[in-house]
Amino acid sequence: MTTMTTASRRPGRGGRERILAAAAGLFAAQGINATGMEQIAERAPVSKRTLYAHFRAKDELVLAHLKDLSSTGRTLEGVLAREDLPAKERILALFDPPPTGTDPVRGCPFIDAAAEFPDPQNAVHSYAREQKLLMVRLVTDLVAQLGCREPAVLAEQLVTLADGAASRAMVLGESDYGRHARTAAEILLESALPTTI
Repeated sequence: MTTMTTASRRPGRGGRERILAAAAGLFAAQGINATGMEQIAERAPVSKRTLYAHFRAKDELVLAHLKDLSSTGRTLEGVLAREDLPAKERILALFDPPPTGTDPVRGCPFIDAAAEFPDPQNAVHSYAREQKLLMVRLVTDLVAQLGCREPAVLAEQLVTLADGAASRAMVLGESDYGRHARTAAEILLESALPTTI
């Protein structure tokens, strides 16, 4: 019988990244609750011991997955922070289809996660709520930069359009569904922009 050294009991180098990548793919393909921890370990590939050394529970893994999406800008909110685009283009980019060759059309990962973790006190649900509130703050700042009237109200209208379009794109399996909401967003922005004489 062999004994494990302290070093061999530590989570393997790169194991966390492989776990997060495996979870992201599986969550996108089949949803969070339909994905088991064993599936994730197999896809990573890591042992279950390594998986649980990094993430003690599935909630912890889901939260890390959402934070990873946020930090890498792979969400609707990510485009709002792009300083290479003017304010109006950042807002309208919320309605652009995802790049070709990406995961299946799953809508907003924060809305998906909140739906699968409905308890408002759950850490996953709380984080999803924080991100959706951040989204409206970012859009409020952008429309204020444009000089739009009532920026907070307009921002709520725009994020509601973006979230609704993302949800319908997922249900209908149409990655470019946002084009319909983009037209409405352009009209909202145009009517809220200050008029010059």
